[in-house]
Amino acid sequence: MNGCLESLPTAAVEIACLDLEGVLIPEIWINFAQKTGIDDLLATTRDVPDYDVLMRQRLDILHRHGLKIQDVVEVIDGLGPLEGAKDFLDWLKSEFQVVILSDTFYDFTGPFMRQLDYPTLFCHRLGVSEEGRIEDYHLRMPDQKREAVKRFHELKFGVIAAGDSYNDTTMLGEADRGILFCPPQNVVDEFPQFPVATDYDQLKAEFIAARAAMRG
Repeated sequence: MNGCLESLPTAAVEIACLDLEGVLIPEIWINFAQKTGIDDLLATTRDVPDYDVLMRQRLDILHRHGLKIQDVVEVIDGLGPLEGAKDFLDWLKSEFQVVILSDTFYDFTGPFMRQLDYPTLFCHRLGVSEEGRIEDYHLRMPDQKREAVKRFHELKFGVIAAGDSYNDTTMLGEADRGILFCPPQNVVDEFPQFPVATDYDQLKAEFIAARAAMRG
């Protein structure tokens, strides 16, 4: 793990960095795939490690089927946070500084953020035409989850991170402690160095244990 904590005082403040989809909210694209019946949209970062390949695939499918951003947002409006997510996030905010680092898009997250009491969220933007076609996507920066953790370390914060997918693993590796939450077996098998939590009680326990280990 990263050695940035060596210069930190015992009473250091830790930042908890969380992925969003699959950790606090349902997978948006899976729900959209189920609503539209388009199985090719079921793929997520749990299945495809290369995010650009995944997003280009999604955009191509949307164009072929004539689907627009309004179609996706209509599905999102009917969704809510995962069961227990709001209570877990409230607890986490009482114990840590919390930042959500996600590869979703601000264009999609408004309804969820309202239901979660507007936590801090770093994610990306879509390129949408006047007609509502999703033409492109714009990363805030490449590998932004890992880069955010690096910046927090430069500010002398300790970082505990939790996520569920391939695109979270660089964040977990950069953090002082990384935790997998309800990951698919392929991710567990490829990244055995990270402890696994399968419900929010276990995730709480992992955060508490990680903080204790960091403070020595």
